[in-house]
Amino acid sequence: MNLSEVEVIRHYSTLSKLNFGVDFGFYPLGSCTMKYNPKINEDMAKLEGFTLLHPLQPVSTAQGALELMHNLEKMLCEICGFERFSLQPAAGANGELTGIMIIQAYFRKKRENRSKILVPDSAHGTNPASVSVCGFEAVEIKSDKDGNIDLGELKEKMTEDVAGIMITNPNTLGLFDQNILEVCKIVHEKGGLVYGDGANMNAMLGICKPKELGIDVMHLNLHKSFATPHGGGGPGSGPVGVIKELVEFLPIPLIEKKGEEYVFNYENENSIGKLRSFYGNFGVMVKAYTYLKAIGAEGIREVAEIAVLNANYLKEKLKKHYNLPFDRVCQHEFVLDDSKMPNGVTTNDIAKRLMDYGFHPPTVYFPLIVHGALMIEPTETETKETLDEFANAMIKIKEEAEKNPEIVKGAPHSTPVKRLDAVKAAREPNLRWKP
Repeated sequence: MNLSEVEVIRHYSTLSKLNFGVDFGFYPLGSCTMKYNPKINEDMAKLEGFTLLHPLQPVSTAQGALELMHNLEKMLCEICGFERFSLQPAAGANGELTGIMIIQAYFRKKRENRSKILVPDSAHGTNPASVSVCGFEAVEIKSDKDGNIDLGELKEKMTEDVAGIMITNPNTLGLFDQNILEVCKIVHEKGGLVYGDGANMNAMLGICKPKELGIDVMHLNLHKSFATPHGGGGPGSGPVGVIKELVEFLPIPLIEKKGEEYVFNYENENSIGKLRSFYGNFGVMVKAYTYLKAIGAEGIREVAEIAVLNANYLKEKLKKHYNLPFDRVCQHEFVLDDSKMPNGVTTNDIAKRLMDYGFHPPTVYFPLIVHGALMIEPTETETKETLDEFANAMIKIKEEAEKNPEIVKGAPHSTPVKRLDAVKAAREPNLRWKP
């Protein structure tokens, strides 16, 4: 088939308009921190001095790149309180894997055979997988009535064959664990280590240093808290920070400054080795570095303060209309559920109907400890006007569920593709177009 240039351009331009991203509208995807990504970050990452680099060229010819990575590491250490960071892990789950491998290497050197890792039921879903990949047994710890880690169960299960615990704090309920200091103390008293899942760090930036809470090793998501695109805009970056006692186990190479020169240091016999090719996703590091330089120390704290303010503002507006299972001050996100929805309207129906109002649905049916969960994270980059529009849409959907439930159950109505059979799509995916 012969097509003119204008036909091709119009076809792909039309397709591009079907994509939804944070540049087009509100994206309240809980635990994903879909904040706006400043375009200046992209401009810096596109500078020829960065884009024309090759990872195998002589270090002496890439001093600017190494200096940027070295400085970024120092910034992350200052934000979190850790001794060193590795920038190598390629994403959050890769960072989790790195952290668990470091814990494993630590006990291997001590000649201690510990076989279990504790994972709270409010942790991120990839935590048990990271534990299993490393050969540990994942042991679940329940939450208490306030959404904290249950201290009684923790004390019972924190035995001397447990290597440590993986904590997401704030957790996936959007709550800061009120017992975090005691949790870390219990684990440390049994010789264990505390892993911090930093996916929700946006709520603590500039306010609280994880190391001071008792965290020993932690990954961050540059593609969440530090405003680099993720999802369809990837790739990601999941730097891992550690306390002084764990530095020797970090992936190689680390970047050192010797005199006036930056070098790669491969001399670390206890290192867990390399986690990916070369040195990490460098372009993501440039964007995160630009973001931090642009907002500065005061700005980084303001990020967290406004993120928490926005989440609590929305929570207070919506809890009058939807069930809020944990009614306390939240951090960067909060969780509603569908238990009080009339006429059999479900979380899935609410999510689909939001699309008709021009909003991306929040995270649904997670965390698993809340049946019918709707996890909403507004981030700090949204205005009060946008938050009000979203709240009004959610309130309207509740009214529709009462008076005209079929319009909600049949949603979405305005999208090019209507409601799909989600189970069939998962079990029988059609991934290739056939003419």
